[in-house]
Amino acid sequence: MAIRAKLTTREELEANRMAASAAAAASAEKPKRVISDEEKAVRKDRVAKAKDALARSVGAKGEHVAGARASLKMYLQRLNEPKQPDDAQFEALLEAPFKAPPKKKTNDRRF
Repeated sequence: MAIRAKLTTREELEANRMAASAAAAASAEKPKRVISDEEKAVRKDRVAKAKDALARSVGAKGEHVAGARASLKMYLQRLNEPKQPDDAQFEALLEAPFKAPPKKKTNDRRF
């Protein structure tokens, strides 16, 4: 048996179209975020530093490098989000590909 598609009435189609246009108008009324010149300068500097760190870390070796490069790329992808790392976190993010993590201490008592 073939399943027949449900036909919609003209009123339903019109109501769906009106609801979609009302939702689009409501989202368009959001206030735009104003970025000051100082924030733009800081952002531009951070982007340059992050891109430089990515370029320099291409040949770096170690298990920590891949994760550090991924976090730098994610930072660059999420520049427009309101929550950004503070200066200390950003500096740690930049140094991560070049700084090997400390070795884990083991409890082996072998000599």
